[in-house]
Amino acid sequence: MPHPDPLELSRALIALASVSPHDQGCQNLLIERLKPLGFTIERLRFGEVDNLWARHGDQGPVLCFAGHTDVVPPGPAEEWSSDPFTPTVRDGVLYGRGAADMKTGLAAMVTACETFVRAHPQHSGSIALLITSDEEGPSVDGTRRVVEVLESRAEKIDWCVVGEPSSEHALGDTIKIGRRGSLSGRLTVHGVQGHVAYPQFAENPVHTLAPALAELTSRIWDQGNKYFQPTTFQISNLNAGTGAPNVIPGDLKARFNLRFSTEQTVEGLKTIVEEILTRHHVKYSLEWFLSGNPFYTPPGALSDAATESVREITGLTPTLSTGGGTSDGRFIAPTGAQIVELGVVNASIHKVNENVNVADIRSLANIYHGILTRLLT
Repeated sequence: MPHPDPLELSRALIALASVSPHDQGCQNLLIERLKPLGFTIERLRFGEVDNLWARHGDQGPVLCFAGHTDVVPPGPAEEWSSDPFTPTVRDGVLYGRGAADMKTGLAAMVTACETFVRAHPQHSGSIALLITSDEEGPSVDGTRRVVEVLESRAEKIDWCVVGEPSSEHALGDTIKIGRRGSLSGRLTVHGVQGHVAYPQFAENPVHTLAPALAELTSRIWDQGNKYFQPTTFQISNLNAGTGAPNVIPGDLKARFNLRFSTEQTVEGLKTIVEEILTRHHVKYSLEWFLSGNPFYTPPGALSDAATESVREITGLTPTLSTGGGTSDGRFIAPTGAQIVELGVVNASIHKVNENVNVADIRSLANIYHGILTRLLT
């Protein structure tokens, strides 16, 4: 039997406008392919979010492929060279929203499973897929909730391949083996509104915050370590004023983010930020939001299998990295699973004319098949 082509499934998935948190039937397409193979299918819906847990086998160890069907909004359609939800191949490149992040990854996972299970119906261990429609959104009712369900019934993931687009310049050049943590703050600085000609009767929150902000942005939080980049602080939004040129604003609102390594703790970061604000006499209110703690998978069976599979298919020896943003791996890592993130090139993700090389989709399916073969035969 010829190997299934992941391009066909990729195009079918891209054609469904599954803007987060809506799945729009993507998981149904995956189920249609997995169920005939003998996968046990479990739909888990929380709020508006559709989740899928599919499993083939009832023994350990469990090798899980994790991913998401939701995509970010396409932005102005007129800026795309073709309709973002009409998958289009031009010169060997597939265009469409979700082409890189990460519908081709899903297609590669499923077709790899099809090929592997047909060749090895009595494989050792189990294969699982954990698919959500809430990765690009709040990430509250997606993978986080599915992991809670699995833990409540002592169902364990041993190895997890997250299909996020991890590659930098060429397929397989980078495998993520961890991620920094993400801690955000919503800061309000309280002042007193007044006329710019009478500053003695007002208190300008912009001026009040400025010295503290200078210290926060120039601070060297740590040097990172062997596995992680240094912790960074970034302002993402800053707003003050009424729009009138002669009014001192009454308050200032700012959003900031700390991407932190294992050199830091959440409570330690909060303490430092609040101490700096207080020392500079800033009158403030502050809400904290933790997206995830840092995690790291030491080299082992999974990263070895992934590295060997990439080398076999592409000829490249991948760099093992913890750089970049967050992923749903942060919800799976605390269960003790080994995690790698391995997918297509990420240069066009979330951009107009998102795209991926068709050859890379097929090679990724072969890489996933190689991981299955190395771990479950």
